[in-house]
Amino acid sequence: MPRFKLVCQYDGSNFSGWQSQKSDRTVQDELERVLTLLNHGDLVRIIGSGRTDAGVHALGQVAHFDMEPDMDNCELRNALNGNLPEDCHVNLVEVTDPDFHARFSALNRDYIYSCRQDRYLLDRNTVWYTGNLDLSKLNNAAEIVVGEHDFLSFSKKNLGIENTNCTIFQSQWQESSKIVNYYVSANRFLHHMVRYLVGTMVAISRGNYTMKEFKELLNHPKHDVQIYRAPAYGLVLDHVSYE
Repeated sequence: MPRFKLVCQYDGSNFSGWQSQKSDRTVQDELERVLTLLNHGDLVRIIGSGRTDAGVHALGQVAHFDMEPDMDNCELRNALNGNLPEDCHVNLVEVTDPDFHARFSALNRDYIYSCRQDRYLLDRNTVWYTGNLDLSKLNNAAEIVVGEHDFLSFSKKNLGIENTNCTIFQSQWQESSKIVNYYVSANRFLHHMVRYLVGTMVAISRGNYTMKEFKELLNHPKHDVQIYRAPAYGLVLDHVSYE
């Protein structure tokens, strides 16, 4: 049976995350519902590159599924979009290698977190209003996390995960008008990791947390530390890279 690679975008505002749940609305459930419909009622399961939390958005989420459609790739994409809700859209559907795995074949994932320094209601579901930020302090903190580190301190406690090391390739803040974006790329991310990093860096910018304390969390990782977590709605999964 052919394996397909799918790239999609979604507004996470009204989703309870990516992963399928029994009662709440999720992106995975919406995609599987439509794929199963197009597969004449035979269940199609889809596997994503990673789980985004409730409220988190995506521009380039990648997934794979196995199916024998009676239409070409372009028709399948159009059929998906014709049956999906307005807050979820498929960018690409293509046949891929049978061994391709959206999660395990991924080399790195790119996220963008957006902060706004002034009030502007029209993007309130996609940016975190922080007030004025110190770009220099933000980037001083961002530089520290580049490379391989144990990010246990910057993740939601999960006793089922043994390896909490991640390698960050890019970590940088950029300002454009009143928007300040954090660009981060890594081989993997822990649960809530980007949001904890952003929240703590913003706290440093505001003078509520010190660089010394930040380095201590990175150099001596531990569970259940009291740090800051940015809200979900400012975060976007931008891109997932493969060979």
